Amino acid sequence: MKHETDLSAPSNFSVVSAHIHATKEPMLICKDATLGYEHQPVLKHLNFTIHAKDYICIIGENGSGKSTLVKSMLGLIKPLGGSVSICACVKRGSIGYLPQQTKAQRSFPATVMEVVCSGFLSRCGFRPFYNKQEKQQALASLDKLGILHLKDRCYRELSGGQQQRVLLARALCAANKLLILDEPVTGLDPMAASELYQLLKKINEEDGIAVVMVTHDMHHALQQAKKIMVIASDHYFFGTKAEFLQTKEGTIFAKQSKETGEKPKLDPTTVYDASYRANPTRQEQEQKEDEALGPTQMTQPYEEKKP
Repeated sequence: MKHETDLSAPSNFSVVSAHIHATKEPMLICKDATLGYEHQPVLKHLNFTIHAKDYICIIGENGSGKSTLVKSMLGLIKPLGGSVSICACVKRGSIGYLPQQTKAQRSFPATVMEVVCSGFLSRCGFRPFYNKQEKQQALASLDKLGILHLKDRCYRELSGGQQQRVLLARALCAANKLLILDEPVTGLDPMAASELYQLLKKINEEDGIAVVMVTHDMHHALQQAKKIMVIASDHYFFGTKAEFLQTKEGTIFAKQSKETGEKPKLDPTTVYDASYRANPTRQEQEQKEDEALGPTQMTQPYEEKKP
């Protein structure tokens, strides 16, 4: 089946066009969606589709609306206009979410096994305990990520890289279709970040789980992602890596990397909303939303929604 992604928008909202030809099953469809808080739009007229086995990196400066987009995909906030729909093939319990950690979460007094098993909470219903199958799946997730030997350790005693692996194992317990991650390598040293990227690649390629990740690491995005989304103040791009490299922004990244031999860096004057730094209202609003949701809600898979 040939599918073309429509990125149309009003004339005052410039859009970089891209055509995605997909034969895989659609999982999430964003159609002419306007996203924001308290009737104040942050992102306008978004159109894109996430398919099975996709690996998508979402890139944008702080405050550009990345977290708002993630929360909309998770069903935590409703679009101000248009729709963000989860297809019928993605059932409840098929989506895992790895948010940014708060200080309170890093010091959570629980064993690794208890943290990982909490990924099943939405499936338990009125059951007070995890069943045998869920415990076995939790152990399998720990083993897949190479941290089975840590199952009885206290979570707060682990290193940052080990904690991220534990949270990824927890998200895998909730996911068998789609995994959404919000800047998962923040605070990790380069080696731990590289190991986490390799794990995500393995999960995507071997287990067939679609990965959607918010990141500032363009170098990684161009290396491993299959599709790129760039969010700016007055336009956005969604397409394959090859299509991105043909855009103005992509050309700048490629040229910088070739000339300096360094990882491409973001140029806020070219791609992102530089005026945001002088107007932190949006960032403060997103932070308040995160605090209101709390650590438990922020890591739970959401209810199924049918288009």
